Order: sequence, then C-alpha cells, then structure tokens
Amino acid sequence: MCFCHLVCRNRYSSQLHRSLVGPLRSPRKLLQSQKPMAGFFALLESIQLGASEFCIMARELFKCWFLIQEFEKSGDPEKHFQALLSLAKEGIQKGKVVAIGECGLDYDRLHFCPADTQKKYFEKQFELAYHTKLPMFLHMRAAAEDFCEIVERNKHRFTGGVTHSFTGSAEDCDKLLRFSNMYIGINGCSLKTSENLDVVKGIPVERMMIETDSPYCEIKRTHAGISFVKSLWPSSKKEKYDQDKTVKGRNEPCLVRQVLEVVSGCKGIADVEQVSKTIYHNTCRVFFPQDLDSAADALLAGHRDAE
Repeated sequence: MCFCHLVCRNRYSSQLHRSLVGPLRSPRKLLQSQKPMAGFFALLESIQLGASEFCIMARELFKCWFLIQEFEKSGDPEKHFQALLSLAKEGIQKGKVVAIGECGLDYDRLHFCPADTQKKYFEKQFELAYHTKLPMFLHMRAAAEDFCEIVERNKHRFTGGVTHSFTGSAEDCDKLLRFSNMYIGINGCSLKTSENLDVVKGIPVERMMIETDSPYCEIKRTHAGISFVKSLWPSSKKEKYDQDKTVKGRNEPCLVRQVLEVVSGCKGIADVEQVSKTIYHNTCRVFFPQDLDSAADALLAGHRDAE
C-alpha cells in the first residue's frame, strides 16, 4: 500500500504535488506489489480531487481545528455527516473509495485538538464504516489505552483496518494485534530509533502493511533504519521540478521500496520480494478483496520458489 496525502492547493502549493499525483494515476510506476491510496483534507476537496486511483474518506477530522470547524460548526453536524456518507457511497459505486479514515487519536498534538473532542469524533467515524461496510485507516499517537478502548467498543462496526505510521511500544503493538482484523502500518516514522526497529522485529509480517505517508515520514539519514536502505532515486529541488526525479526533502510514493528494505533488513529476512508479496496479500485482504485471489497465487508461487 502506498498511502499519500494530497494537500489542498490553497493550503500548500499551487503545484498540487505534481510528482505525487502522477504516480498515483499510474500505479505501475510504483513498487509493483503496492496499492496507491490518497487521503483528502476536507469534504469539498474530496469531491474536487476524487480522480485519484483510490481514496479514503473522512480525512483526519481529529487533527486540525479547521476540520473540526467544518464538521461541528457547519450549523448542522448531522447534515455534514450525511454528506460524507453520501460521498463515500458514491465513491464506492465508482470503485474509488476503499476505506474510512484517517481516523484516530493523537495525544502528541493536543494543542490542535483536545482529547475529549478527538474521542467524540473518533467514535462517530465508526458509523461511516458501519454504514458503508468499509475497512478503516487508523492513526494512534501516545493514546493506546483510549484508542484500544474505543476500537473494542466498535469492533463489530468495521470489517478490518490498519493502524498506520505506528510508533508505539511493543506493549501497544500487542494490544492492537489482539484485534484479529487489525494490521500494523509501518513507514519512515516507525523506523527512527533502535527501539522502533526492535518493535518492528516483533510484528509478524502476516499482520503488517507498509506505506510512505508521503509527502511526510521519509526515512532520513539520521534514522536507525537507514543502514538497510539500498534503493535510491535521483532528486532535484522543487524549484527545478523534474518528473523523472523525486523532490528533495519530500517523501514520494516510489520510496515505499525503502520501507520494505528496512523492514526486511531489521528482521534479518534476505528474501525481500517474499516479504513484499506477503504484505501485498495483507493489503488486498483488507482494502482490495477483489484482488485477493491473484495476491494469494503470487504468495504461493513465492513459497514454492523459496523451496
């Protein structure tokens, strides 16, 4: 899976991340075993930019004040909720919307939004998953106890999900893995320290997904996992944009390969491609069940080759 943020023009850049949008519309440019998914910041933006290969709905209502204002201070929160639900159902019919998210709790950023408000809307977002029968794309930072409590209360409302960009402890990971339909998502933020790598070592590949979370969460030279990175791409400054190069200082979809290499390396697994096939199978199981048979065939073929 290659999850990307497509940021609204007037909030980031008039260029609209040209090198991010292009690869999303041409997934063969990505690592072959990955699926591109995009997250949008707001309801209107979701409508305007819904041409992405696949997308998720209800983008991080807990994280930024303007999103809370959009939802709660619209004058009719229920009407806004129904608009999101209608948009999700429309996207499902078009084969574009594959999950509800990004939803969750982030107690590292309480200056953006207090915990009580986060919990209120996290709970509400399970209603979207229930009514659409979609999996969930989840976020958890320094909030394992409350997060798992809410998931436990609502586990019957969603078909499955991934807690992405995981940076928690081994204990936090164990709590999540107790939910049989939950996977752990790994990106550059998950691979910063030796402690992070120790946690990743303990996550079964069969319960893992990888992502970029671009344009954020790149693997930096200061990260503990950098020693396992083998694949590099030419880059240029954003002022000298080149569609055949990555942009310096910005994570890009193709760099998901680096996450795969670090995960395999820290686990001591030499067969990177087999890890890739397993993770692809996990991704299809949750988000793309229509592709599960082909993913299973690829996984089985990989096991036979290994023998």
